[in-house]
Amino acid sequence: MKYAFINGTILDGTKDMEPVTGKAVLTDGDKIVDIVNNEEVPDGYEKIDLNGSYLLPGLIDLHVHLALSGEPPKADSKPKDYTKLYNLLTGNKIVRFFAKRLVSGYAKTEVMSGVTTIRTVGGILDFDAQVRDEINKGKLVGPRILCANTGISVPGGHFAGSIAMPVSSPEEAKQLVRETAKTDPDLIKLMITGGVMDSDEKGMPGVLKMSPDIVKAACEEAHELGFKVAAHVESSEGVKVALENGVDSIEHGATPDDEIIKLFKDRKAVDICTLSPAIPYAKFELSESHATEAAKHNGEIVLEGIMECAKTCIENDIPVGLGSDVSCPFVTHYNFWRELYYFNKYIGRSKKETLHRATLGNATIAGIDSETGSIEAGKSADMIVVKNNPLIDLTTLRNVSMVMTRGILIRDPKNKKMKHIDEVLDRYM
Repeated sequence: MKYAFINGTILDGTKDMEPVTGKAVLTDGDKIVDIVNNEEVPDGYEKIDLNGSYLLPGLIDLHVHLALSGEPPKADSKPKDYTKLYNLLTGNKIVRFFAKRLVSGYAKTEVMSGVTTIRTVGGILDFDAQVRDEINKGKLVGPRILCANTGISVPGGHFAGSIAMPVSSPEEAKQLVRETAKTDPDLIKLMITGGVMDSDEKGMPGVLKMSPDIVKAACEEAHELGFKVAAHVESSEGVKVALENGVDSIEHGATPDDEIIKLFKDRKAVDICTLSPAIPYAKFELSESHATEAAKHNGEIVLEGIMECAKTCIENDIPVGLGSDVSCPFVTHYNFWRELYYFNKYIGRSKKETLHRATLGNATIAGIDSETGSIEAGKSADMIVVKNNPLIDLTTLRNVSMVMTRGILIRDPKNKKMKHIDEVLDRYM
């Protein structure tokens, strides 16, 4: 189909974007082919009158787990056994069929919320790659997916035995990288430290779990095979080990010192800021989060570290991207807009910069900026429509009135939302 989006206000996603009126965006198939004056739309285009609404690039979330919904624990519930859940979801062919369908459903939720590209960093088997391929072939509706498939951890490490498989030596790490490569991922994911969700000891949320020699071996093998390496890290010690041994992106982060900043620059590494999963632990009352006192305290430490890492990296011209860590408690597949709101509020960057980072900035970090991330002729037709100006109010992104993903137009997209989650999240905005 050939569409002409007329009478809207364009925000193109570039660093210095300003609202542009009087222009029509022309799409043909999966591409943006031109931007012309409203009155100069050629014949053969279906005109879509935006009536003053805002047209902007689809959002890009650089830290997603497609396997879970983000449903928080209930009061007095036992800690979730993720290994048991993983074994249940992969136990036989029939169960795997339904587990993969769950993953594809969450992917559809992402795009219906205005997220047209996601980067997944740990999932069940190779379901993410399978869903990616089926979306690419037009068999499923969903976002562009860059996936890591199953991550790499160590015995007792972060999510070992579920969305990451454990290794005990450099040789095993290299072998698992090679095995993961056979599942056709786009990147490799390491779990270098622990996190809030798997630490019972107060004040110890980011304990180093993966030894430097295992990190180095995994990175060397991944780079040899042409993959970049992303790493879950929630302590300063972990950040140093990760960067010293070849990691390309620090997921989450921790308070950096001068040595860490130098390592970031020397490695040309990036920081992926993920505020959404830490805020419920750090900010919510225990009666609302149903977390332990230790988890709340650790959440405060992690949140502070994530904030300081992002702020310091920005001050030192180190690329910083936005990711929501979808599937952690209270982090749903339709709420990426909250990560933008938090970035503006807690990192202190302007709404314009925040929107740029969540579109063309994230595309640049992911290496797909020639393909998507901005509204420019020749780019992929990945766009969303919202009623009001997000440069004034980022919360307008919670209600997307139209989504186009690689030329597929979705009018009035709908998602089933979890009101009990949104109600408590709204109270802490």
